[in-house]
Amino acid sequence: MRFVLASVIASRGFTPRKPGAHMLIAETGETAGTIGGGAIEHRVLLEARELLAAGGTTMVKKHLTQELGMCCGGEMAVFLEVIEPAPRLLLFGAGYIARPLAALAAGCGFEVTVVDERPEWAASERFPDACVVCRAPEDHLRELVTRAGDYAVVATHDHAIDQRLVQELLRRPLQFLGMIGSVPKQRKFALRLRARGFSDEQIARLRTPLGVSIGAETPEEIAVSAMAEIIAVRRGMPGPRRWTPRQAPTEGRDDAPGQAAEASAPSVHEKSEP
Repeated sequence: MRFVLASVIASRGFTPRKPGAHMLIAETGETAGTIGGGAIEHRVLLEARELLAAGGTTMVKKHLTQELGMCCGGEMAVFLEVIEPAPRLLLFGAGYIARPLAALAAGCGFEVTVVDERPEWAASERFPDACVVCRAPEDHLRELVTRAGDYAVVATHDHAIDQRLVQELLRRPLQFLGMIGSVPKQRKFALRLRARGFSDEQIARLRTPLGVSIGAETPEEIAVSAMAEIIAVRRGMPGPRRWTPRQAPTEGRDDAPGQAAEASAPSVHEKSEP
């Protein structure tokens, strides 16, 4: 939920509140705290409503008697700023790349959820900074209410599951949708999506192979590459350099650069995406 934080930053003369007083106004209209009530607070509530629609910050400076008809006689300056909720990253798959990616995302201020049906992988000790859901990703997604500001990364151990997840996620108005994989995998998915009626515009929303071109090989490096692309989208930067066909695996390898064959359980040396 989004909020506006209203803070009294200056006052002169007799005023109901002094600098340091705060008030939270939720987009639902609920409030917490007060900056003094009366006409000044009513004006701030109106400004907060407009600010929630426009975003950014604003200032309300008023003489309480001359401009608002209050009896106090003083002046107040109230600074308003929109407080955005932490963006949510939905990680479908709890494999080798998901682990460092979840840690990076949490460190960058994302609220991270990891979904995988395999209990040995979907373990909270592997993802201490994330909400871990041990459940089939498709079942979880079916009941999940996604938000327009959500980020999603598909990286399960099964390409068929990836395909079904991507199909469902493309129908939802997400901020970001990425998938770990190779250029050959991207081509196969594009063909299948087109055959299922998805338009080229819809297919283009899927960012795959996920990540900027930094020569990444290890799971940790690939996670850094993927996180860089996610951050670029979050900050509204121009499209970053992506994996190129020259850098992609050869036909026959359907995994991302630096990924080896699929594994069935975690190992000490995590070098591949299960």
